[in-house]
Amino acid sequence: MDLPRSFTIRESGHRIHNPLTSRKLAVLGEALNPPPGTRVLDLACGSGELLCTWARDHRITGTGVDISTVFLAKARARAIELEVAEQVTFTHGDASDHVADEPVDIGACVGATWIGGGVAGTVDLLRRSLRPGGVMLIGEPYWRREPPDQATVEGCHATSEDDFRVLPELLEQFGELGCDVVEMVLADEDSWDRYVAAQWLNTRRWLDAHPDDELAGQLRAELTAAPVRHVRYQREYLGWGVFALMNR
Repeated sequence: MDLPRSFTIRESGHRIHNPLTSRKLAVLGEALNPPPGTRVLDLACGSGELLCTWARDHRITGTGVDISTVFLAKARARAIELEVAEQVTFTHGDASDHVADEPVDIGACVGATWIGGGVAGTVDLLRRSLRPGGVMLIGEPYWRREPPDQATVEGCHATSEDDFRVLPELLEQFGELGCDVVEMVLADEDSWDRYVAAQWLNTRRWLDAHPDDELAGQLRAELTAAPVRHVRYQREYLGWGVFALMNR
């Protein structure tokens, strides 16, 4: 059980595996202002940057769960680097059925709602670990503008316009699921650039070091097409944000 090697190559230099800059992640923590000792569960935690930096800045405790052994190794190293290894732990496993042993104060799934089969299933999954009055964090794409054609949809790595909603409809969906939206931090075009363009550099460096690898042809083709696709489609049409929710 692990992520495809091509994904870990593209994001090998990332600390945050979403279009969320370190500053925006910090802004989210400042907005929520969790008191020391707050218990956090981060499903599909990636390289653990949310847990590690919030443990340092807000003295939270927490557990991260992810299927990537590569990213979890980075998360554990980051915890040691920031001197928070006694506050956070990281578990290799399938986040899609993970429920905390004890209720947590914050349950997060930032950018991986596929683990619950979509937003509704992920909200339901997080609720199973959340204490009464706790906060859920959902990271999710949305259409900044409705795509005019199928080429735009596919240029945003979607298969159908129905894969995402426009922002007002996404917030309405949270309400229909019985949640109040109590905070949000949205990616901007620079956030997308920092996330996506870093993939190009990671890929090029890997190609230079591994020209004969079995993945070289695939990643070379991706690198050739990705910059134009990003500025033509994704940067213009696709939004992304982290939404803080509380049960009504």
